Amino acid sequence: MFKSYTTNDNLLLPPTLGDFIEEKDPVRVINRIIESVDLKALLEKYPGGGCPAYHPRMMLKLLVYAYMRNIYSSRRIEEFARNDIRFIWLIGTNCPDHNTINRFRNGNLKEALRNIFAQVVEFMVKEKLVSLDTVYTDGTKIESAANRYTFVWGRAMQTSIGRIADQINELWAYAESVTKQELMDTAPITYQDVTPEKVVELVERIEQALDGVEADKKVIQKLRYAKKNWPQTLHKYDEQERILDGRNSYSKTDKDATFMRMKEDHMLNGQLKPSYNVQISTNEQFITNYTIHQSATDTGTYKQHIETFKDMYGKYPATAVADAGYGSEENYVYAQEKGMETFIKYSYFHKEQAKSWRNDPFRSSNFHYNPEFNCFYCPMGQAMRHIGDRKQKTVNGFEQTISRYRAQNCEGCPLRGSCHKSEGDRIIEVNHNLNKLRSREREKLMSEEGLRHRSQRPQDVEATFGNLKSNKGFKRFRLRGLKNVETEFGLLAMAHNLAKIA
Repeated sequence: MFKSYTTNDNLLLPPTLGDFIEEKDPVRVINRIIESVDLKALLEKYPGGGCPAYHPRMMLKLLVYAYMRNIYSSRRIEEFARNDIRFIWLIGTNCPDHNTINRFRNGNLKEALRNIFAQVVEFMVKEKLVSLDTVYTDGTKIESAANRYTFVWGRAMQTSIGRIADQINELWAYAESVTKQELMDTAPITYQDVTPEKVVELVERIEQALDGVEADKKVIQKLRYAKKNWPQTLHKYDEQERILDGRNSYSKTDKDATFMRMKEDHMLNGQLKPSYNVQISTNEQFITNYTIHQSATDTGTYKQHIETFKDMYGKYPATAVADAGYGSEENYVYAQEKGMETFIKYSYFHKEQAKSWRNDPFRSSNFHYNPEFNCFYCPMGQAMRHIGDRKQKTVNGFEQTISRYRAQNCEGCPLRGSCHKSEGDRIIEVNHNLNKLRSREREKLMSEEGLRHRSQRPQDVEATFGNLKSNKGFKRFRLRGLKNVETEFGLLAMAHNLAKIA
């Protein structure tokens, strides 16, 4: 009735581990492809000498297969390496402990992983699984491993420094009122003047002025407190300013993470979380490029992301498709210069398809423009004359020219209540170059090819993010620091690609 079942019995001819693993098992795909990868860049990180190290090829296989199996903790990876037959077969019965796994992941693998990832993508290109000519780009925010309530806010720091400047000016004014003479030989100090050295100098001068004068005890206490604490506080702010490096915030337990608003708010309180902005490019749902950014908006990340693509494969993509988060003048001009055909929506692309938007006579984008006289015409037919241009720069240093136009006389106009609510005559601001670029982009997006790319983009790149965050459960990084996070996502992206190959 039952098959033979005997435990703790020796076999006369013991089987090999591979006998228990199917030929089409994904672990065999990982083994075959990583065996063919050139690891010269990784092997150069090992100087030799001392105790022999585990082979980096074996360690790479172990990590990639673990990430394919949704196992991200080094302790869990060690546990599976000891007990799971597929892991044991893949690493040849070696068993590195969790410290060794973590040192490899955080150490030698950092600089070499992107080169290895590019080799795997190029293998997929040769197998005609993927193309590097067309890329679909999008971004998502993934929470850092930092503690959630360890924030440092740039604006709060600036407010505090401004408060110190105000208090010093108040102390100067008090000293002058008590001594009945002008002590301030310069203008009142501002936010930019506040440095530890300047504060010490000014406090000492105020103390000297009040020496021998009957002064308010609270003022004397404040001077003592300022001399003892303010320089130390300002040195701390200088260090925080260096870490911020233009950002608005960072976390004390992961100084590279920036506080961002998350769509997946597991705490359901709408608070900002320490996170990274992950950008990927895909083709046929394979990841061909990934970059990690500290800024919350996608607009300023595009140039760096595409330049990384160029560094990896030696060329720019022929066709670039992205959503409205990337539709800026800077990105359109950049893509033109690099010879890329773009299908990138802009912020109100879908809104302007509605009749209510196109037929709204009071919307400045619907005003008629006369290039001969460089003027617009308002709903009443009144010419809005050019009154000047202003320049503004993006976070990447790209300079934009904004033209300003003003109506001649809005007073008494019967349409004023519907046209605008501002005091005086209506003023509109127009970026002519951006309007030309948007017009050209609109034609392409509405073409047959544009419709095909627009329908393909969500099911290509957004479906990839869905797989990583939902199926693979990767909603929070396990490592800290920008370089470590980039390594961790690189392993995840490689595991995703190899799983699709399998």
